[in-house]
Amino acid sequence: MTVTPYQWTVERYHQAVEAGLFDDQPVELLRGELVIMPPEREPHAYYSVETGDYLRQLLGQRAKIRDAKPITLPNHSEPEPDIAVVKPLGAVYLAHHPYPEDIFWVIEFSNATLTKDLTLKQAIYAEAGIREYWIVNLRQPELIVFRDLVFRDLVFRDSAEGRYQTELHLTEGTVAPLAFPDIQIAVSRLMNA
Repeated sequence: MTVTPYQWTVERYHQAVEAGLFDDQPVELLRGELVIMPPEREPHAYYSVETGDYLRQLLGQRAKIRDAKPITLPNHSEPEPDIAVVKPLGAVYLAHHPYPEDIFWVIEFSNATLTKDLTLKQAIYAEAGIREYWIVNLRQPELIVFRDLVFRDLVFRDSAEGRYQTELHLTEGTVAPLAFPDIQIAVSRLMNA
């Protein structure tokens, strides 16, 4: 007998959430599989809250900062990044979570989840067409920036073939997000609030 894991679609996942199936255990949907989210420790919570407040000050009304809220991706994924910087579309988000075209960039704060964030989540975000992905490494304080998406098929942008061409490791200085080149974000504020 062959064992085949059940592949969740985003629609089925939403039905299960509505039915209260995961009320006692936080999970996220990654490539059709349910992944249990580990408990959030104090440094993770502190830095993500401080960074969210800092980005709100810098970006004002130009973007909406969503803290640990789902985003819906076409590769059977609905992750909950620590921060998603999205278009300020107002009530549109009553009908659906942000789609890739609504997302400027996402940020994950990583300690226990560093390996998953560097591999699985990086691949999922690139495949979905998220232009920029940042990881704040809380183990060894640094900001890892993934950007400059490339696709194997430049005409038809095959979503299964996206990857980031540039990977930056920053411990100081400033960085400007691709969507807002006029905004300089102090790297130290993301790790040493």
